[in-house]
Amino acid sequence: MVLGTPDDSKAEARESLAGRAKGGLLFMGGFVILLYVIEFLNTLMRHGLNFTFGLRPRSMDGVLDILTFPLLHANFNHLLSNTLPLVIFGFLAFMSGFRVFITALAFSWLGSGLAVWLIGGGGVTVGASGLVFGFFAFLLVRGFFNRNWWQILLSVVLFMAYGSILFGVLPTVMGYVSWQAHLGGAVGGVLAALLLRPKPAITT
Repeated sequence: MVLGTPDDSKAEARESLAGRAKGGLLFMGGFVILLYVIEFLNTLMRHGLNFTFGLRPRSMDGVLDILTFPLLHANFNHLLSNTLPLVIFGFLAFMSGFRVFITALAFSWLGSGLAVWLIGGGGVTVGASGLVFGFFAFLLVRGFFNRNWWQILLSVVLFMAYGSILFGVLPTVMGYVSWQAHLGGAVGGVLAALLLRPKPAITT
């Protein structure tokens, strides 16, 4: 049996980290490009896709729209406002591994959609901001669940830089902002972090 040297282990760790970084950039870059392609087509159709695939609260035929509404936006300005935080938070979540990323994404997506469907106001809801809030909440709390000081430090830095967006989970006088999507996404992100926390060792 041949054991690797410490230098080999460090090299593998660097390669793994570089691989995750590359994967995160490719995945988030591809996802954002998809959002812009959809918005371009939606604009050509005078945003008719929003009324077909946007999320309508408490509508039985709108349940499946939970799967599509984050892919649509009201206009390019709406999409632009979501782009940078979505890429940053999604990339940072991806750095913890693909399984962690997919879990955070799924819980944020479903949490956002269910909240809008259950307690949303009138009209049609579209936008990826629920995913932004989900990833952000996930990144804020996972370090405390994992008892990982590096992740806690990242949480502090992110809170200092973007903490003000958390006001978006509160009911607001701005009727065009879906605080329900923000709240549901954030709850989904916290639940994902809770699910992914290290399991306690079993003693006998």
